Amino acid sequence: MCRAIKTLHNFKPPATDEEIRASALQFVRKLSGSTKPSKANEVVFARAVDEVTQVARRLLDTLVTSAAPRDRAVDAAKARAAARWFTASERGRDDRPHA
Repeated sequence: MCRAIKTLHNFKPPATDEEIRASALQFVRKLSGSTKPSKANEVVFARAVDEVTQVARRLLDTLVTSAAPRDRAVDAAKARAAARWFTASERGRDDRPHA
């Protein structure tokens, strides 16, 4: 999975239109293999982002779960901790807390 695309389902507060569009943009970039389309492809690229955004919104609006909504702050803290650990392990250090 593309690391830039974040899980948006079952958060409190729910995903914003901006978050959904950002994920749609990353998805289209991944599929097309291009971060910025050529002039010849700008229109179809933009249309694809718009369509994926609409479909993603419908999906998020209709998904059902019995799980409690996740807290964005808790997930963000976990992501920061994982990034710190990954960066440290890339440098050859293991900064994970030891149990």
